[in-house]
Amino acid sequence: MPDTRNILLIALAVVAFMLWTQWQQDYASTGNMDSPKRGNSQSTAEDKGNAGDVPTANTELPDASAAAAAAAQSAESAELPDASSMPEAVLPGSDTSAAGRADKALITVVTDVLEIAIDPQGGNIVSARLLNYPVKAKTPEIKVHLMNNAPGEFYVAQTGLLSAEQPAPTHLQTFSSEQRNYRLLDNQDQLEVRLRWSEDGISAEKIYTFRRDSYRIDMLQTLRNNSSSNWQGFRYAQLQRSEPAEAGGGLANTSRYSFKGASYRTEADHFDKLKFDQFDDKPLSAQSTNSWIGLSEHYFLSAFIPPAASNERLQTTITGTPGNERYLIRTQSPAVIVPAGGEQSFPLQLFVGPKVHDRLNGLAPGLELTIDYGMFTIFSKPLFWALDKIHSFVGNWGWSIVILTVLIKLAFFKLTEAQYRSMARMRKLQPRVEKLKERYGDDRQKMSQAMMELYRTEKVNPLGGCLPVLVQIPIFIALYWVLLESVELRQAPFFGWIQDLSSPDPWFILPIINGAAMIATQRLTPMVGMDPMQRKIMSSLPIVFSIMFAFFPAGLVLYWATNASISLAQQWVITRRIERAS
Repeated sequence: MPDTRNILLIALAVVAFMLWTQWQQDYASTGNMDSPKRGNSQSTAEDKGNAGDVPTANTELPDASAAAAAAAQSAESAELPDASSMPEAVLPGSDTSAAGRADKALITVVTDVLEIAIDPQGGNIVSARLLNYPVKAKTPEIKVHLMNNAPGEFYVAQTGLLSAEQPAPTHLQTFSSEQRNYRLLDNQDQLEVRLRWSEDGISAEKIYTFRRDSYRIDMLQTLRNNSSSNWQGFRYAQLQRSEPAEAGGGLANTSRYSFKGASYRTEADHFDKLKFDQFDDKPLSAQSTNSWIGLSEHYFLSAFIPPAASNERLQTTITGTPGNERYLIRTQSPAVIVPAGGEQSFPLQLFVGPKVHDRLNGLAPGLELTIDYGMFTIFSKPLFWALDKIHSFVGNWGWSIVILTVLIKLAFFKLTEAQYRSMARMRKLQPRVEKLKERYGDDRQKMSQAMMELYRTEKVNPLGGCLPVLVQIPIFIALYWVLLESVELRQAPFFGWIQDLSSPDPWFILPIINGAAMIATQRLTPMVGMDPMQRKIMSSLPIVFSIMFAFFPAGLVLYWATNASISLAQQWVITRRIERAS
């Protein structure tokens, strides 16, 4: 009965894994499941009516009331204030109504991989399209719109400088630019967009630098103090978005299982993450060098990366009103003093794009961990590494999965060989087991004792086939997360009818192949000691698995169908050898 246990173990593991994933999605990280989302401040009427407007809530800006005192200290010892409130007097130029912004056309920037829109009010990035990533393979002209200031889809990257007493170019101030449209030309490797602001002797320049084939945007804010007194303040950068729309139901929509929320790194805690529904219960408040902040979702990421040596203050908060919340994660630099006649530069990097391993590795410590494999990272990372190396040779992710499956089978060859030898011996004993059933009838105790004695005499271990399955279950789940989270496989074609390995097989051929392999395997497998009901359950499992796999990503089913077919061939050869030897 080892194969019965094996298949039931697999079924139980898959079902438990799916239940655990859904529970994690719905409840595990919510803290208090009954606590409602709340805004930490009130928005203006314009903000409530138009989600595309920049709110004027106090929590939009960090607290600058202690900036002067903090600036007087060294960068190492400065205690930065929290983001609890901001006096209205420090928010000049905060007219965000439609009328106040009617003459402020967006600045568009187009590179070979990005289409960016910058709002002159604040010089903020309010739209980002990823030109190499269609929403659907069938409509390649419609690109992924990662950032957006449209109503109901608010998601922006805001930067600014802030002072408690002097004028400062916050993310609410109005900047000027030399032109409204920028494009990276074929003979250019990089493109600069310069924005300027000035008030009462204080001037600032915000420079965005875009590079060819890069989702990294370099930002440099430079403040020049031409006034008669010192300027005291700091730089801040924040990502802000409304709650993302719920992903559709069903196993086919794999994005519903992927993490959505804030990601960040500190020296103390290293990489960590915070779901949107944790912003109230577990708000982030930390100070660290070598840090970064980001907002992560399935396949894509936005992240601010300050200079590694900067002792940054990291915070999260919620703005807006109930039902119109916006989730904000911020990083702010130590306070500085810019003397009269002096200037100060504030460098920063922004990543807006796909979570491609090669692009994230080396950009900032731990940034590659936003490719969220969860608790199976220890297995998933080497699996993807191997998959990626194979792909570099064969150039097709589908064939890479097939080759990886073969390599996994070779790695576990000895274990599976022992499993199939045990099953073949069990198959030989099946006629004798049937005679024991006839002899002892419904006396289960005597039947079990007689079977154990038979196994002992013939030196057959009825549990000998369980270990290979137990070893492969973590590999199966780890590969599931690799195929779920790796944007490299998103819309990647295999051949013929499979044009997207991250979506279900449209013709259900792979689930059928897997089901056929399971049926053939059952015919080779002894069903020792089973009653009619157990046999019916076993016979129905291929159908159950085929239906379940019809909703799984085609890449995962390709792995499972390949694995099942190789296992079938291996079991058939071993079974025939033992039968011929008897």
